[in-house]
Amino acid sequence: MPGGLLEVEAYLARVLGLADGFDPPVESVSLAAATGRVLAADLTAGVSVPPFDNSAMDGFAVRAADLASVPVVLVVVGESAAAAGPIPSVVPGTAVRVMTGGRVPPGADTVVPVELTDQPAGAAPLPAQVEVRRQVPDGGNVRRAADDLAAGDPVLPAGALITPAAVGSAASVGWGALPVFGVPRVAVVSTGAELVEPGASLAEGQLHDSNSAMVAALAAAAGAEVRFAGRSGDDPDELAALLAALPPVDLILTSGGVSAGAYEPLRLLGAGLEFVSVAMQPGKPQGYGRIGGVPLLAFPGNPVSSFVSFRVFGRPLIDALAGLCRRDRTRVGRAAEGWASPPGRRQYLPVRLDETADGTLVRASHRRGSGSHLVASLALADALAVVPAEQTVVEAGATLTLVEV
Repeated sequence: MPGGLLEVEAYLARVLGLADGFDPPVESVSLAAATGRVLAADLTAGVSVPPFDNSAMDGFAVRAADLASVPVVLVVVGESAAAAGPIPSVVPGTAVRVMTGGRVPPGADTVVPVELTDQPAGAAPLPAQVEVRRQVPDGGNVRRAADDLAAGDPVLPAGALITPAAVGSAASVGWGALPVFGVPRVAVVSTGAELVEPGASLAEGQLHDSNSAMVAALAAAAGAEVRFAGRSGDDPDELAALLAALPPVDLILTSGGVSAGAYEPLRLLGAGLEFVSVAMQPGKPQGYGRIGGVPLLAFPGNPVSSFVSFRVFGRPLIDALAGLCRRDRTRVGRAAEGWASPPGRRQYLPVRLDETADGTLVRASHRRGSGSHLVASLALADALAVVPAEQTVVEAGATLTLVEV
């Protein structure tokens, strides 16, 4: 890349290398506690789903051969509800009343919905006979055993994020607890002598520390356990002491102290860290390495730069430490208005999305575009619009790739 810039993918590869050799612990958790965790082993079906032939309708289980000519009157010999217990067999000329989910009795191959008979829907005494008034195809309204999954079939691979739907799948195939990877433990540190606690009164030259709160929230949303979030001044000795006193963590995320100024505490910290310029905007200055053997990822101090840097580098590293194989979803939209993009650097622009009859329209979330200090407008962003490094102008109507935030 021109000017010694490192391509985004090349830097991401270095960042992900920080997870090499990391072996996350494995624990077993109940289904109630599994949502949001990462599956640590392939999940297979312990039982077939459904485990037996069952009815898809409230009605009557019959032999299709008895419906060759309708209407036909069949003798009702019992019923099958959605519960255990003996049920009678269906022989020629007979039927068994069956509820949705109830077992299809031996001898039956078809279920006639109650609406196609002379019987009322809902609560009613078991009739002595039923008149079937319309034909139903052989096998109609019957859910066959193992129609969804057979015992031993794969359900989810190791590395999958456990969602509420995955919990339902696991429960249906016989699992009451799941093996999951341990949650990555993260510390977040923002640097800068000008930073004060959010909500505190500001003296001249001071700023509220939005980065530590924002990056901690981003890390938690990515599935990490944030064990520390705080700030340090510009003295590298102060920063070194803070880092040494952190609780045990698997990753340290910092913001600030990586640029070319006179007071850059991460750069002044010394050994164990490397600093690079990445061909992206915002987020050009980046740092990575290990402090005391713990991976450290250093983002720029400007808040939008930190936000974008976390999305592009921080979340993938947390995923790697968590054992998560995340599917990174992208979509496309059209620029509602034009803007400029820096030459030779991939732009990640926070944008609002408007859904219209003609598709998704994309607008910068702030009227001033991609300024890395425009943190107050980040809450308006629905996505990041990605502009290739070789493209310096986005024309109105141009197609854009969008990544979720």
